[in-house]
Amino acid sequence: MLNSISEALQFIELQKEKRKEKLSKLSIYVCVGTGCTAKGALKVYEEFQRVLLREGLLNSVKLAKIEDSENPLKKTGCCGRCSNGPLVNILPHGYFYSHVTVNDVEKIVEKTIKRGEPLEELLLIDPVTNDRVRSLEDSTLYKNQNFYIMEDIGKCECDSIEDYMARGGYSSLIKVLSQMQADEIIEMIKNAGLRGRGGGGFPTGLKWEAAKNSKSDVKFVVCNGDEGDPGAFMNRTLLERDPHLVLEGMIIAGYTIGAQKAYAYIRAEYPIAIQMFQKAIDDAKKLGLLGENILQTGFSFDVEIKEGAGAFVCGEETALLASIEGKRGMPRPRPPFPAQSGLWGYPTLINNVETYANISRIIRDGVEKYRLLGTENSPGTKMFSVTGPLKVTGIIEVEFGTTLRKIIYEICGGLLSGEEFKAVQIGGPSGACLSKEFLDMPLDYDTLKSADAMVGSGGIVVITKRTCMVEVARFFLDFTKRESCGKCIPCREGTMQAYNILEKFTQAKATKEDLENLEFLANLIKKTSLCGLGKTAPNPILSTLKLFKDEYLAHLNGVCPSGTCVSFKKYVVNEQLCKGCGLCAKSCPQNAIFGERGKPYKIDQEKCIKCGLCVQKCRFKAIEMI
Repeated sequence: MLNSISEALQFIELQKEKRKEKLSKLSIYVCVGTGCTAKGALKVYEEFQRVLLREGLLNSVKLAKIEDSENPLKKTGCCGRCSNGPLVNILPHGYFYSHVTVNDVEKIVEKTIKRGEPLEELLLIDPVTNDRVRSLEDSTLYKNQNFYIMEDIGKCECDSIEDYMARGGYSSLIKVLSQMQADEIIEMIKNAGLRGRGGGGFPTGLKWEAAKNSKSDVKFVVCNGDEGDPGAFMNRTLLERDPHLVLEGMIIAGYTIGAQKAYAYIRAEYPIAIQMFQKAIDDAKKLGLLGENILQTGFSFDVEIKEGAGAFVCGEETALLASIEGKRGMPRPRPPFPAQSGLWGYPTLINNVETYANISRIIRDGVEKYRLLGTENSPGTKMFSVTGPLKVTGIIEVEFGTTLRKIIYEICGGLLSGEEFKAVQIGGPSGACLSKEFLDMPLDYDTLKSADAMVGSGGIVVITKRTCMVEVARFFLDFTKRESCGKCIPCREGTMQAYNILEKFTQAKATKEDLENLEFLANLIKKTSLCGLGKTAPNPILSTLKLFKDEYLAHLNGVCPSGTCVSFKKYVVNEQLCKGCGLCAKSCPQNAIFGERGKPYKIDQEKCIKCGLCVQKCRFKAIEMI
């Protein structure tokens, strides 16, 4: 327990000295993020424990009691290369191993731990150069990023408060508690130009100021870790690899606005993130950095985790507040805004996980250093989750103003062989599709807004020529219509009707009137829906109608340009290959295949539902799609 500001400062300096010593000695960092854990990282970690103990490379006492300085085996968080896990980083050599299995541990200990030599067959393969690289820093993905809140990637301990403090953690909290007034903190955040990373990009300093100026004896701080966008896992990554970075930002927020309690709203599908963040809370309490009378300054603050049930609408702040209160997650009209009337009617500050992660760095390193990255109106960095047919996919961090071209072709190494770029879907299911004309557009809040797109939570999906843009719009609207809370008619009914029209397009049943109705309906939903989910749900429709309208027109003329909408195709029997065995007819659920045994069979196109079962059953490959 740290009982004063001076004790805390001394403890931080002690941890910094220990870390310098540790980094010069042998350390084995095993990634235990969700991706690596799913591939067996914990078993790899346990095998390292067993082998190191057997070889006398660990103290023989119970591992849980070994001091960090004596234990070279450590857990680290996501390194952004989830598809290559389990990942192991050996320092100070810097050897970065991928696809490590339990069977590899003995070899690593013998060759790398004992002799200091790399195990060549386990070194990470750079998908861009196809060469093995000796360290993560040498890989294409790593070299072209701008790390700010993801610094020390692959060499920080995700479950150690001492390691976080050794990297300067909690020094910002100590600074604000001992040296700064609330107005100074807010002014610093305003000058930094930090904008909310949850999607809207609202100036963080203004939001904090509104909450601070609200008159109430009871106030709350809320961290939005719901992250409901499909394919987006930036928040999960931060909570797993550096939970104290987020926690420190929340405590500073509480001090600034005069709050006594905070809730971290994390979706239940993130069990590792919840576990890591709960440990961070417990460890901070043990050291006196959280709880009653923090460091004897008179400031008391507590944090509790609230597990979300996976409702996309709870990413909207008023729906999230309703969920915390134990109600159904449904948005309400604003004003009043949460800063005036939030949880149980009290002033409440809500920020995203990534927003809080920036706070302590800004206070610790200063406004000028923060503004070295990014653009004038969108300073700093942003984490993105990049998916699609690329040579490298995963979590990246780049400064605002970085172009899509740099992300796709430099950081991610370009598209896989045989693929041709068509578009990107940016901003999650509520985002927009941008064509190749936007590849050189700088990514920041205002520029994307001018293109009728948005940063959103940070999801980027790369789309190729093989993909139908009408189907893309249908796919994302299918998600948002299912996630609608149903409170307002435009969102509840409008998204369903728009989806039905898109279904007609992909099923070769649409008319010119459907095209006119789709555009009218999309604009109506956008203008009249209650909350952000409804207002942004039509974005995939509107953006594809704007940039890829030729594909909609082609569908009206009976053609899917990409060839992915199966309703525009038909199964036929190749009479030259058919042996007349009748197996296809027996397997058809619609009785659409007919003929005489020993002669070529035929398919009734009116009955055929294009399920493809006949193709699977035919042993002579006589059924083809044309």
